[in-house]
Amino acid sequence: MQLWAGLGNPGPRHAMQRHNVGFMAVDAIAEVHDFSPAKKQFQGWTQEGRIGSEKIVLLKPATFMNDSGRSIRAALDFYKLETSDVTVFHDELDLAPFKVKVKTGGGAAGHNGLRSTDQHIGQDYRRVRIGIGHPGHKDRVHGYVLGNYAKAEIEDLSDLLGAIAAEADWLAKKDDVRFMNDVALRMQPPA
Repeated sequence: MQLWAGLGNPGPRHAMQRHNVGFMAVDAIAEVHDFSPAKKQFQGWTQEGRIGSEKIVLLKPATFMNDSGRSIRAALDFYKLETSDVTVFHDELDLAPFKVKVKTGGGAAGHNGLRSTDQHIGQDYRRVRIGIGHPGHKDRVHGYVLGNYAKAEIEDLSDLLGAIAAEADWLAKKDDVRFMNDVALRMQPPA
């Protein structure tokens, strides 16, 4: 069993913010792979399903970004999983918009959701870093990450979320390289 947590902030006001792309990714996975309806659990919402032969529990913490780790820890303890069974989907300022990179471990790079997760479960979990780009100056970061995606970005966002969901089988098999390659191929403009 694996626990896949999407990071974001609860509530309709935050739904289309760049900071919520982790929530969007797990929602897309749940929809494409026909997961169970969401239920309130572990200070968040969970959905269960299978991707290939793997049982996956999707989690969207309702604790707000800065306290995401508490919800992830509760789910980890309940299912008696290891930190290595956790995958966290999150927005990444240091990646170009609509690019995806996967890595295990590392620092929080100023991301409060990752910082909270690190505090509660350690750093040795897998991260699916979803690029949102950088606004150019650190003084503009807060407003940028909490800003909604622009209308002009919605089609690319939809394509990216679809690609992540379609290629999730490789994540379930822990073939991170194949996952990244296949997502990138799906995101290439048609020739």
